[in-house]
Amino acid sequence: MDKDTRPEDEEFQASSGAIENILPTTNEEEMKKMMQDLDKEQSFRTHKCWRRYITIVISIIFVIFQLYATLSGTVPGQILRATHLAFVQLLAFLLFPASKKLPKNTLPWYDILLGLIGAACWFYIVGGYSENFLNLLNNTFNTKLIPLANKAGKYTGFDIAVGIVAILILFESCRRIVGLPIMIIAGIFIVYAFVGKFIPGFLNHRGYSYQRVVSHLFYTTEGIMGTPLGACSSFIFLFILFGALLEKTGIGQFFIDACNAIAGGASGGPAKVAVLSSALLGTVSGSSVSNTVGSGSFTIPMMKKLGYKSEFAGAVEASASTGGQLMPPIMGAAAFLMAESIGVPYVTIVKAAIIPAILYFAGIFITVHLEAKKLGLKGLPKDQLPKFWPLFLKKGYMMIPLIGIIVFLCLGKTANFAALLGILGCVIILLITTIVRFIMIAIQNKDQNKFKLFAKEVLWKFLLDMVEVICNAARNIISVAIACAMAGIIIGIVTLTGIGLKLGAGLVTLAGGSLFLTLLFTMIASIILGMGAPTTANYLITSTITAGAILQCLYGGTADVENILKLPAHMFAFYFGIIADVTPPVALAAIAGAAIAKAKPMKTAVNATKLAIGAFIVPYMFVYNPAMLMINADWLSITMVCITALIGMFGVSVCLEGYGFKHTGLLGNKGGKAIRITISSIERLLFLLAGILCIIPETKSDIAGLILIAVLIIYQIVYRKMYEKKNPAIC
Repeated sequence: MDKDTRPEDEEFQASSGAIENILPTTNEEEMKKMMQDLDKEQSFRTHKCWRRYITIVISIIFVIFQLYATLSGTVPGQILRATHLAFVQLLAFLLFPASKKLPKNTLPWYDILLGLIGAACWFYIVGGYSENFLNLLNNTFNTKLIPLANKAGKYTGFDIAVGIVAILILFESCRRIVGLPIMIIAGIFIVYAFVGKFIPGFLNHRGYSYQRVVSHLFYTTEGIMGTPLGACSSFIFLFILFGALLEKTGIGQFFIDACNAIAGGASGGPAKVAVLSSALLGTVSGSSVSNTVGSGSFTIPMMKKLGYKSEFAGAVEASASTGGQLMPPIMGAAAFLMAESIGVPYVTIVKAAIIPAILYFAGIFITVHLEAKKLGLKGLPKDQLPKFWPLFLKKGYMMIPLIGIIVFLCLGKTANFAALLGILGCVIILLITTIVRFIMIAIQNKDQNKFKLFAKEVLWKFLLDMVEVICNAARNIISVAIACAMAGIIIGIVTLTGIGLKLGAGLVTLAGGSLFLTLLFTMIASIILGMGAPTTANYLITSTITAGAILQCLYGGTADVENILKLPAHMFAFYFGIIADVTPPVALAAIAGAAIAKAKPMKTAVNATKLAIGAFIVPYMFVYNPAMLMINADWLSITMVCITALIGMFGVSVCLEGYGFKHTGLLGNKGGKAIRITISSIERLLFLLAGILCIIPETKSDIAGLILIAVLIIYQIVYRKMYEKKNPAIC
């Protein structure tokens, strides 16, 4: 029996204060600064006067063009992608400074120039594909400009110069907004295209001129304007706009309140609220860091006040918020890119991601529950928590657009159609909410002038809200579009040189043909590649470089592989790229959680990694058993996989926490110290073994694991009863 100390009972009783009395540890300015320091996407300028109106007008034109292109369906693919990137490049330099240390309220002349040149390069492609525009120029200036489509690869020196400038400016915008990882990787790939002919061994290729590389990357749909940018310029933008509208409706606070109503009163309630709310917020959030800061500013102080250690509180929020990027239907926009990359319907990705995401959050939920039981933590007072049904009846309408999108996707409608209906639903909800709010104000004030100005004020408030949403959507798409464009460079070099298959074959050779070692090496590579990269860039990098190795090992290549069978490899790379947000040494989400909790960053990251253990186990499961992704499986096998996997996650969590069913509450004082029963090392190892046996997708191992877990649970319960009977004085 181990001896340990713990805070006195009075502290735990005081920890059960009302939610309204719990204040965040950081104010709004501190949160904003934290976001800017950790997340490049949030380090944008806050313009005033004429600069503000210019960015607003550009954002409105950008969104109107995107909606027109979607609704009309008449804009050719290359023109849509080039125009999309032209707006993105212009806004990137207007909104994001060259360094986070530079002031956010100024706009240097060189950023205006870079933005205009970057946009002009992509509008050059738009003009080059418009015969009417070229005819106008030829007639006006007596020139002989030829449409790009008719050049058949014979580009002029000016064409190549435009491509070089566009690529360089794209790299600079990537450095500012997305970060160095994807920029460095794309740069290495471009260098490889030039020097590959000098490299001996399997990486050698015949070599390419700079004209060929630039024209391939800039003018074709196999480079920058490839599949990722195509997805971004069509339905990803619509879902970004939908997310901005949904956020404006106040659904985030509704999720937190609803989770408080469901789990706030349970053992360790605030931690469970953090897990549930982060899972829900992840359906519309596109960033692990912003999710951590947004919900963590409320949940982390509550966890600390209840009795959780600072490092554990920060880790719970970080791991749960990171898991939000794994939660369908949006998955930080990666679901759309995965569907385009693999060539399967979007709803297939959503279905495949459901069970792994549930298992991931179940692992965190089980661990925080065991931690609460181990420390004897109670929930928040139920009389001071919101009531679920009254809350749902009052604010549940906010979920209608999100539920509607999911329903339409399940019915087989296109992502564009579902997103447009979701956008329309959000606009209607915003309008109705605004009208109701002003009616209540008018009734309360009983002011005739209020009624006279009612229509004008409602319209003005609604228009201001819509302008804010449009600006947020235009700003939020910038990092996604730039990441997609940079990924297009990587993919373009892969298609040009064939290095993808070479890297896959090399990794498989290094692993000696072993699937497990290939997965292990791919896991390490994906975690390294995913460090510090936003969700979209994360998936594009990891899937392009590492997924091929798994497919090479499983099927010997990808040429004749059914598209749906590529899904486990892509999902595996995606999972480990995402989990880099809590894995030391970078662990941006864990650092954000530690900052709010006033805890040590690395200790918080270690705790977050432990909590996110499911993300290190589940990907191996669905590679070995694709039934977990609902691939070629019946409901009986899917159900059995889920049940055994959940029990396996329980066994692993017991091992990590050192607590199962043994009593660990305050037993009394002995030698001046509080004593409690803890689980022995042998039991922990046995629980780990049982958990792994249940997780392994084989019938025999499942049976053995279930029997072992049952025996261990019975032993713990019997031992606890016997101890309490023998030691009534201190129990």
